[in-house]
Amino acid sequence: MPNNRGDRPVRVTTGTDGPMLIEGPVEVALPDGGVVRSDRFTVALCLCGRSARYPWCDTSHRRRPPRSGRQRNAQ
Repeated sequence: MPNNRGDRPVRVTTGTDGPMLIEGPVEVALPDGGVVRSDRFTVALCLCGRSARYPWCDTSHRRRPPRSGRQRNAQ
C-alpha cells in the first residue's frame, strides 16, 4: 500500500493496557493469511485478544483486569 504521507513515517502508539494505535489507512495481515483494511485516519488494533471484532479493538479490555496482573493505581 503506498504511503500517502510523503517522507513522514507512520506513527504507532502503544500503551500498557490498551490497543495499539496506528495512523491509517492500514492493511493488516492476519495469522490465517487473510488481509483486512481500514481507511480510518487512526485505527486501534487489539492486543489483548478479547475483541469480538479482532483485529480491531472494541474496548473489551476495559471490562476485565489486565492479563499481566498489574492493577491500575486507584485515584
